[in-house]
Amino acid sequence: MTKPLPQESLDQIFLTARSFNGYLDTPVSEDQIHALWDLMKMGPTSANLLPARLVWCVSPEAKEKLAALALNTNGDKIRKAPVSVIIGMDIDFHEQGPELFPHVPNIKDWFPDPAVREVMALRNSSLQGAYFIMAARALGLDTGPMSGFDNAGVDAAFFGDTPNIKSNFISTLGYGDRATIFDRLPRPAFGKFNRID
Repeated sequence: MTKPLPQESLDQIFLTARSFNGYLDTPVSEDQIHALWDLMKMGPTSANLLPARLVWCVSPEAKEKLAALALNTNGDKIRKAPVSVIIGMDIDFHEQGPELFPHVPNIKDWFPDPAVREVMALRNSSLQGAYFIMAARALGLDTGPMSGFDNAGVDAAFFGDTPNIKSNFISTLGYGDRATIFDRLPRPAFGKFNRID
């Protein structure tokens, strides 16, 4: 039987963790990016089909291209972060089925309808985006997920050669500067949004 994580780990991943608006001037290495992927890819998705496609914007040029497509103050957040990440979703994720779910040789045949695939891609890439946030926190990094950007513009700029891939959301990544966060917003008690039948 697996033991619960210690309180310190729960704090780091959930209870004292925050979404950041700015970061310390400390780089994030390529090894850390690989380590983050190696954790987040282990989270469950439907039939292990892993539809998320990530673009890690590390160079000033890539961050500027993304920042120009962001709304309001999000552009400056992207420019100043050590890394910004586009969490995309592959509508043709089923093409990877024979490799990722080899138990069923004809798994590609399960997903003939592009509209159904798009719903599944959104759902499962969103899950993977949450795994990205939790994996970053587990590795001592911080994130600033956001949806305020021009999806179509990002798709054209970063996924133009692969029209089957669309952006879901973006996030900054680094070592958070606690001076850039607000007081924690309310989180309701169980009874407000839950019931046990």
